[in-house]
Amino acid sequence: MNSIGHFLSNEHWPGTAGRTSDIINPATGSVTGKVSLASKTDVDTVIEVAAQALPAWAATPPAKRAAVMFNFRDLLKRHTKELAELLSAEHGKTLPDAEGEIARGIEVVEFASSIPQVLKGEYSEQVGSQVDSFSVRQPVGIVAGITPFNFPAMVPLWMYPVAIACGNTFVLKPSEKDPTVVLRIAELLAEAGLPEGVFNVVNGDKEAVDALLDHPKIDAVSFVGSTAIGEYIYKRGTDAGKRVQALCGAKNHMIIMPDADMEQVTDALIGSAYGSAGERCMAISVAVPVGEETADRLIESLAPRIQSLKVAPYTDPSSELGPVISKQSFDKIHDYIDQGLEKGATLAVDGRGLKLQGYEDGYFIGGCLFDNVTTDMSIYKEEIFGPVLSVVRGKSYDEAVNMVNDHEYGNGTAIFTRDGDAARDFWSRAQIGMVGINVPIPVPVAYHSFGGWKRSLFGDHHIHGMEGVRFYTRLKTMTTRWPSGIRTGAEFNFTAGKDV
Repeated sequence: MNSIGHFLSNEHWPGTAGRTSDIINPATGSVTGKVSLASKTDVDTVIEVAAQALPAWAATPPAKRAAVMFNFRDLLKRHTKELAELLSAEHGKTLPDAEGEIARGIEVVEFASSIPQVLKGEYSEQVGSQVDSFSVRQPVGIVAGITPFNFPAMVPLWMYPVAIACGNTFVLKPSEKDPTVVLRIAELLAEAGLPEGVFNVVNGDKEAVDALLDHPKIDAVSFVGSTAIGEYIYKRGTDAGKRVQALCGAKNHMIIMPDADMEQVTDALIGSAYGSAGERCMAISVAVPVGEETADRLIESLAPRIQSLKVAPYTDPSSELGPVISKQSFDKIHDYIDQGLEKGATLAVDGRGLKLQGYEDGYFIGGCLFDNVTTDMSIYKEEIFGPVLSVVRGKSYDEAVNMVNDHEYGNGTAIFTRDGDAARDFWSRAQIGMVGINVPIPVPVAYHSFGGWKRSLFGDHHIHGMEGVRFYTRLKTMTTRWPSGIRTGAEFNFTAGKDV
C-alpha cells in the first residue's frame, strides 16, 4: 500500500501531523494507499522554506528560469505514459484522456519557457524635459495553489510553471483523492534543475487550506474547484490581504441550430458530455436544440451512441467511460437523476445499475441522457459533475441565447451551425468567458487565458497565458531624470599632445 507524504526542498517529506486519508481506486472501491494530511505547523514549515528560497529565485535571470522550464518540458514528454498510468490508477479516467491531460499541461510549460520575452517591460523616452519613464513586472512573492481531483496533473500545471517562471516560489495543495501523479511531477521538476524550496507540495484537507489562506507570507492564491469552496477561498484570502483568483463551477450549454451537421454535433457531445465521466468544468451538460425537429433529430442520433459507450476501467484499452471519483460523487449523481425524474424530465438513456464483472464495487455510471428538461429543474440549474446530459428544447435562437446568458454560471458555451452570421452574433452576445463555434470544449491554448464569467470566477484574472503572468507579477513603473554632465563651454575636441 502506497504511503504519500509531502514534497519539500526537492525531497519527499512525511510531515509531523500523523493524520492520513485513504486513497481509493474508483474502479474497485478498494483502498490503495494513504496520504498524509498536513497540520498548520506542517504548512508553516513549508511556507518558511519557500520564503527562504524566494530572494535568490526572484533574482535569477529570466533566461535561467526559462532553461529550467525547457528541461522540465522535455522530462514531462519523456514520462507521459508513466504519468498517465499513475493518474488513471487513482482518478479512473481512460489512458488516452490522461495522456491528453498531460499534453495540455505541457503546453503551459512551453509557454512558461518564453518568459524572457513575456516579461519585457515598456520604455517611454522624454515624457518630460530630460525625463524618461519605464515599467517592469516583478514577482508577487510566495504563491499557493489549491487544485481539484478531476485534473490532478493539468490544473496544477496551469499554475506553477507560469508562477515559477515569473520568479515566485510556490506551495501546491492538490486534491487528497489523487496525489501520486503530482508528487512524481515534482520529482521531475527537481530533476530539471529547479533550486530547493522553489516548488513544494503539501497534502491536506481544510486545515491545510485555511493555514495557507491565513498565513501572512502567502502573497497570492490560485484555486480551481467548486463555486461554494471558491467563494470561501476568495473571501477568506482577500480578507487576509492576498491576491486571489478562484476558477469555479459551470453549467455549459451547447446551442444546436437547425442547419448544424447532426453527425458532427453527436460526435462533439459524446466527447464533451461523457469524456472523463463528465467530471470537467468545461463539460457540455446542457444541449439546446433550436426547434422541435432539431431536438428530435438530436435524440435519435445521440441516444444509440450513448447506449453503445464502452464503460470499463482504464486498464481496458477499449474503455471510453471510466468510473466517477468516489462513492460520494456516485451517490450525488444518482440523487440528481432521481430529482430529474421526479420533476418530469424524460430519461431517454439510463446509465444506472451497471455492474462490471470483477469491479462490482466500483463507481461506474453509464452515460445518461435527459430530454424535455426545463430551466426550473435542479438538473438544469446545478452542476452535476457526472456523465449526465440534459436536453432543453429551445423554441427559438433568441430563447436559447437568453438561456445561456440567464444562467448563474458563465464558464463555457458553444454553438453548432453553418451560419456565420448566427455564430458571430452568438459569440458577441454570450455573457460567457469561453465560447466555441463548432468546437464543443473551447479551452484556450496555453498562450491565451482560461476563465469564466459570473459565478464561475472570483477575482480579476483568468489563468495561464498573459492573464496568468499579470496575476503572478506586480507592475512597477519608474520615472527618471539625471542631472546632465554636459556644461556650457565644455571642450569637445581632443586635447593636443594627450593620449586619446
